Amino acid sequence: MERSKRIFQIFCMTVAPAIYAAGVSLFLDPNALAPGGVTGISVILNRLTGVQTGTWILVLNLPILAVGAWKFGLRFIVSTVYCTFLTSVYTNFFHSMGALTGDSFLAAFTGGTLTAVGMGLVFKAGATTGGMDIIVKLLRTKMPYLRTGRLFLLMDIAVVGASVLVFQNLEKALYAGMSIFVTSLVLDAVLYGRDGAKLIYIISDRHEAITGRLLGELNIGVTYMSGAGAYSGRKKHVILCVVHKNLFPKVEEIVRQEDDMAFMIISSATEIYGEGYKSLYSEKY
Repeated sequence: MERSKRIFQIFCMTVAPAIYAAGVSLFLDPNALAPGGVTGISVILNRLTGVQTGTWILVLNLPILAVGAWKFGLRFIVSTVYCTFLTSVYTNFFHSMGALTGDSFLAAFTGGTLTAVGMGLVFKAGATTGGMDIIVKLLRTKMPYLRTGRLFLLMDIAVVGASVLVFQNLEKALYAGMSIFVTSLVLDAVLYGRDGAKLIYIISDRHEAITGRLLGELNIGVTYMSGAGAYSGRKKHVILCVVHKNLFPKVEEIVRQEDDMAFMIISSATEIYGEGYKSLYSEKY
């Protein structure tokens, strides 16, 4: 199992940079769209100096990689150096092929999607593509409640602003902003999956009947919480359960059939760990 996991990690770290680089070199860079982060800065510097974007990606990453080695150790930085180097090579390689589209909208959407998929796969392999990836990783060690895609979004806005000054084209910057937004959404989808679920509290005198049907018909986990009415002082069982969105209508129907006077509190749960969902011990970036 450990060997197959390692093979999968190496596969991801080899293929994912190519996906990322394809998004940059075939869609974003040739259309003058700076996708934020070190890559966006590299696109800008390419226009100012003529040095290839992939080369700038490697040069700018060197000091950041040094910080990564200090904070995360040699094993992490070796895999990250590997991914960063491949990203640089792939970026320069794909650059020679030229743009696959001259439509800024298609370039922003497709480029943003490809870069997000590439980054997400690299993160899942336990590495990064360098640059802002390492900075985000550092921030998440201090503030794990912040979502990766949104951190990228905040930092990338500054790069897009700089691209307006360099390219003298507000429309291009707006398309670059759209690309970053797409990247943020797709990256969260790749990393966190479709964990969208409903967190439900049910207060009912028929809690046993409701619980029995939830366990028997839907095969979902149910937890009892103890409560008491503040006015009546009566002790009550509070049913707590988390269900995937597609099962929620069935839960609602069961509660309605058993006790149409039941008190229900329903909220969204975007991240769930445990049996049937994600492992609490798997690394998430």
